[in-house]
Amino acid sequence: LGMNHPRLREEAFQRELGRVAVNKPSNSDVQTTEMARFVEAVERFAMPADMPHLFLVSGGALAVENALKTAFDWKVQKNRAKGVAGEVGSKVIHFRECFHGRSGYTMSLTNTDPAKTDLYPRFDWPRIDNPKMRFPLNADNLAAVQAAEAAAVQQMEEAFRAHPDDIASIILEPIQGEGGDNHFRPEFFRELRRLADEHECILIFDEVQTGVGITGKFWAYEHTGIVPDIIVFGKKMQVCGIIASKRIDEVENNVFNTPSRINSTWGGNLVDCVRSTRILEVIHEEGLVENAATQGKRLRDGLEAIEGEFPALVSNARGLGLLCAFDLPDADVRTKLISWCMDHSMMVLPCGDVSVRFRPALIVSAEEIDRGLDLLRQSLQALRG
Repeated sequence: LGMNHPRLREEAFQRELGRVAVNKPSNSDVQTTEMARFVEAVERFAMPADMPHLFLVSGGALAVENALKTAFDWKVQKNRAKGVAGEVGSKVIHFRECFHGRSGYTMSLTNTDPAKTDLYPRFDWPRIDNPKMRFPLNADNLAAVQAAEAAAVQQMEEAFRAHPDDIASIILEPIQGEGGDNHFRPEFFRELRRLADEHECILIFDEVQTGVGITGKFWAYEHTGIVPDIIVFGKKMQVCGIIASKRIDEVENNVFNTPSRINSTWGGNLVDCVRSTRILEVIHEEGLVENAATQGKRLRDGLEAIEGEFPALVSNARGLGLLCAFDLPDADVRTKLISWCMDHSMMVLPCGDVSVRFRPALIVSAEEIDRGLDLLRQSLQALRG
């Protein structure tokens, strides 16, 4: 909602925040009215049908880790039920240019920047080439991404053959953020769903960055045509955690039914839960998911127009809702453009090797989108000289 949204500055709401902040109860041990209201809000506004399980934790990386733990537990128990001895079910299929955090298990996944993971112990899990789209999706680009998808599926099939029964999950960001705002086709997501079903593993979508409305739907997976088994959330939700489907209940003694299999003392800081409750209500009452779709189209159309105006500088304009990006010729040009924008009071972020990404607040107006596009044009004119 940006900063200082009027609904978050109401005196009664700020009194409630202050009252809750006096103490920090252990949410895993103490039931509070405020936590109950938060859970009700999540159930009403954020939990998809047939996804009854909710677990809260502080931090996106820890949310991913608990999604993985849920999958490991599920897979090992599945294996034991069919006679596979030991603790088989310890590997995770993931993708190049992914970012899932920088703690514990997640460092074995993240591979966007060596500075984030080098020198730390990591597991050798199957890493798959990411079949990202390039825009515009003309005949040549479509053929290229179809070939990349086929290669990625083949790599995953080879991983399943090399590690029978040992792959617990497939994890992917529906749009890879830090790795370059990389988009994937619905056809590829259908292949992920097929593979997860055929090889009895859990499909995890990391929606820490793509969730809570920015793509023009509450969850980015809603654009894909399939439903994952676990959604990881954080950032705009103010609270981090996972939502899991009934597929987890195929194992009776799963992590949600066995006390302390997964747990967190704070379980999503209570002050954050109170704030999140209000934010979810505002998103719903003000139609901000729909606004993200409308203004996102305006932003994407504007970026595509700018690509036509500056073809020597701008390429690969892309976006879904407000989650938009474009490419520049090299990292040096990108650094100069971002510096110019910051000097002129517009915040944009780097991602991937040469990309610039936009992350407007859900409340953004058409006038603000147009102002941002105008500043972007000015920055490109300054670069062009």
